[in-house]
Amino acid sequence: MKRKVTAVFDIGKTNKKFFLFDEDFQEVYREYARFESIEDEDGYPTENLGKLQNWLKKLFHRILEAEEFDVKAINFSSYGASFVHLDENGEALTPLYNYTKPIEEDLINSFYKKYGPELEFTRQTGSSKEGLLNSGMQLYWLKHTKPEVFKKIKFSLHLPQYLSYIFTGIPLSEYTSIGCHTALWDYNKKDYHQWVYKEEIHKILPPIVSTETSINMNYNGKRIKIGVGIHDSSAALLPYVRSLTEPFVLVSTGTWSIALNPFTSSELTTVEVTNNCINYMRINGKQVKASRLFLGNEYKIQVKKLSEIYQVSEDYHKTVQFDEDAYYEITKEFEHLFKWESIKNDIELTATELPYNTFEDAYHHLMIELVKLQVQSIETAKGDDQITKLYVDGGFSDNDVYIKLLSHYLRNMELRTTDASLGSALGAAISISDTQLNSKFLKKNYSLKKHVPLIIK
Repeated sequence: MKRKVTAVFDIGKTNKKFFLFDEDFQEVYREYARFESIEDEDGYPTENLGKLQNWLKKLFHRILEAEEFDVKAINFSSYGASFVHLDENGEALTPLYNYTKPIEEDLINSFYKKYGPELEFTRQTGSSKEGLLNSGMQLYWLKHTKPEVFKKIKFSLHLPQYLSYIFTGIPLSEYTSIGCHTALWDYNKKDYHQWVYKEEIHKILPPIVSTETSINMNYNGKRIKIGVGIHDSSAALLPYVRSLTEPFVLVSTGTWSIALNPFTSSELTTVEVTNNCINYMRINGKQVKASRLFLGNEYKIQVKKLSEIYQVSEDYHKTVQFDEDAYYEITKEFEHLFKWESIKNDIELTATELPYNTFEDAYHHLMIELVKLQVQSIETAKGDDQITKLYVDGGFSDNDVYIKLLSHYLRNMELRTTDASLGSALGAAISISDTQLNSKFLKKNYSLKKHVPLIIK
């Protein structure tokens, strides 16, 4: 008998992943692909949209014909800040412009001159000034620098919704893609920002539907429920929101460490905005306060330097376990020693000078400094909300020094770590499911672990 499954395409910038989940959300199949990037008209690297589309369709057709699976539903998660612009025939008009592509500073300044000031605009939209990483800015850029192309746009779809469109032919918008640092949404008005209407951008944005929307279609002779797609960060948050009853902050760690508070109802303050706090959006349109820290990137830079100074292998840091005695010795007369390369320095240092003889001691000092920054980031996301639960997933969730320090400095919060390697893909499957999750879901699917703070000497 065929196993009933939900299919998910999880499209990252580097890895393109495909998963099948059974009715208990257990992974039963996966497949990965990578494509070489191509160049847009300015020679800037971009996604090979044609190759991606062919891979999606061929792989899905193959799975539909497989003897062992009965595909009941399909959904899509992918990175945000990326638009596919369709002409009246439903064909892509432009390359999928890379959100790291630089655009004219004069154009960006002209935008903020018209619709700013910047600080107030950031508070309203939950989106700091970041060029094409604000996908709304791409539409403004196209309108004012490529008007002939802009005139031909029938619909502009965020990437998750374009992936769905490939299978349904129905152009739609949904909340999580609109709400992720796009500069399109006014969180106070709960509608597109006034600039979207003044520039008549709203005319090419398809109707907004809930992220939980699915379209029942006859696809290749088979009845399938097709989701509308979801932004990957919001997808990774969803299993927590659906299975936990008490408010929490989730820290998703990696190159960026993002502290997510989905239980806030207050508008962003000026202080939060200056502390690199923005908004994401839940699947129902509610805001998520997101405080960002370039933690993983800085960690990588500093650990490489330490490995060279102390002449150990580049992977040696992975073996270091928390040493309580080293911690107490280092913190007796603690001072900041590390000069950051990719994080703003609150204390100006001309260089990093370390008094330690061993890699382990220097590493502990580094982690104390980084975790203190992490604590500030979590406190920013938490704001005045009464939250005592803290979850950490991603790369740092199994870093013993990081976790022990975090539980120590945030001893007023209950810290748990999860192994959410399926994160956004699982969230995409859950978003179109009617299944009710309970508190046991994280323990069963995410290897949930509770951590106890140090006993203070």
